[in-house]
Amino acid sequence: MPAINSLPQAQAQALLRAYQATIAAKKRRIWLAVIVGIGLYALSAHVAAIRPGFLWTHLGNFTSFFSRIAPPLSLGNFVGDVREWYWGFGKWLVLLGDTLLVAYLGTLLGVLGAFLLCFAAAANLTRSRLLRALVRRWLEFCRTVPTIVFAMIFLIAFKSGPMAGALALAIHTMGALGKLFAEVVENADMKPVEGTVATGGSWLESIRFAVLPQTLPNFASYSLLRFEINVREAGVMGFIGVGGIGQELLVAIRTFAYADVSAILLMIIVTVFIIDFATEKLRHRLIGQEATP
Repeated sequence: MPAINSLPQAQAQALLRAYQATIAAKKRRIWLAVIVGIGLYALSAHVAAIRPGFLWTHLGNFTSFFSRIAPPLSLGNFVGDVREWYWGFGKWLVLLGDTLLVAYLGTLLGVLGAFLLCFAAAANLTRSRLLRALVRRWLEFCRTVPTIVFAMIFLIAFKSGPMAGALALAIHTMGALGKLFAEVVENADMKPVEGTVATGGSWLESIRFAVLPQTLPNFASYSLLRFEINVREAGVMGFIGVGGIGQELLVAIRTFAYADVSAILLMIIVTVFIIDFATEKLRHRLIGQEATP
């Protein structure tokens, strides 16, 4: 077997010291990050007035709420008790449908806006720094302002709850998806784009024939995920008068109709579960089709 040449003692010691210094510096950075994190946690807890003892003492008030909203069901008259529990099922179902339609319309408008703006925000397709900066700042503004704030503004302006909710969701969806879509476009392979341009294709034609075939599955996946989020957002916005099932839930809470609260909550939870399951299957199928050659 060939002999293995060893480093000179001085060089080996120098390399060992350099390695140990690198490891020590890495450990110091880790400990510094841990200390800073603990300090920020303690400061946040102090500012938010989080007191573990107080929380533990009043934990029973939180758990007792669930016992109050539990419906009075019995095995002897189970069907009758369920009918009494869901006395307003027809009305609640219509309101739940309104919430889903508001979420769908807001998602649709937001996806369209994000689709139109994402190419201008992508650095690999837009040469103008000014145009990219303007589009990105607009998308940042749209996703920074809370959805409920937009809903309150539109509610005052248009005096229409569902319209205000749909527009608020559309603006926030456009800002959130615009950023994600732009990142997908920036990660696209540019060789098809260069080939399209080299054959005389325009900027729009390069997007149509070179970029979209690569990015559409991810666009659809993110859009479905956003629809899941918007369904929950639309329910919460009912608390400010936008309408839908959220407004009925608020009325039940204010009138201490605890059985109605649990019934409406269960309807919302089941609906969200079904939507999450269906959209997850669709997203996985889209991603799988993209990965399949």
